[in-house]
Amino acid sequence: MTQIDFYLLPGDSPGSRQHFACRLIETIWKKGHRVYVHLPNQASAQAFSEILWQFKPEAFIPHGLLGQHPPSPVELGWQAEPGDHHEVLLNLDLETPAHFSRFERVAEIIDQDEQVMQPKRAAWRFYKERGYLIRSHDMRHPAQS
Repeated sequence: MTQIDFYLLPGDSPGSRQHFACRLIETIWKKGHRVYVHLPNQASAQAFSEILWQFKPEAFIPHGLLGQHPPSPVELGWQAEPGDHHEVLLNLDLETPAHFSRFERVAEIIDQDEQVMQPKRAAWRFYKERGYLIRSHDMRHPAQS
């Protein structure tokens, strides 16, 4: 069964979710896993690709848009179908994608922006009501996560 991880961030500064997502992607990729990043639309995917390129000047996270050839270990998409991905889904959309259950793990990132908190609370309830194992990582107090 899919494991769901919620990462609770302090503050609501613009870009905090994307910056944390970059760090999380780097960690997951370095452990040898493929990552599918789900975004709301093509423009968001292209903008996040630029953020990944600029994330760390000394580091490179191999990534591309879903469907580009050759496929990358980290792919960004907005489509209803996530290609052949099944390991890790990082959901940067506010909606829960219908294909989430095909993944071994799903990561949801929540900052303190009410526009993010409300739909992610609904996502928590959605997963919980369906019996998924949910883990919370409180990045506001890292020693407690």
